[in-house]
Amino acid sequence: MRKVQPAAVQSVTTAHESLEAEQRHRIKRYLVTMTIRTMCFVAAVPLQGWLRWTSVALAVVLPYFAVVMANAVRPRLAGEIQAVTPVVPLLSDEADVAPSYVVEREQPA
Repeated sequence: MRKVQPAAVQSVTTAHESLEAEQRHRIKRYLVTMTIRTMCFVAAVPLQGWLRWTSVALAVVLPYFAVVMANAVRPRLAGEIQAVTPVVPLLSDEADVAPSYVVEREQPA
């Protein structure tokens, strides 16, 4: 007779990040990049020389990187399946055992 092994149960700690959390992270990263772009435009006004042109160049290039980073989805790791062994409580000799009764019923005729 072959021994049947129970199926492995996946542990909660190996679950993937939720879609909402991942999207929230990508939106924050996009907003930070766009804020830096806006600051580059504002900084280009008072600056002169190579600092002005560097600021304008960053303001022009940053939207591309912001969109690429916002669309870049983190790779979903395969997560390890860790077996969870169930804990089966054993009755000890000191445990309170409820009294049991056998109820017998007469069969209808």
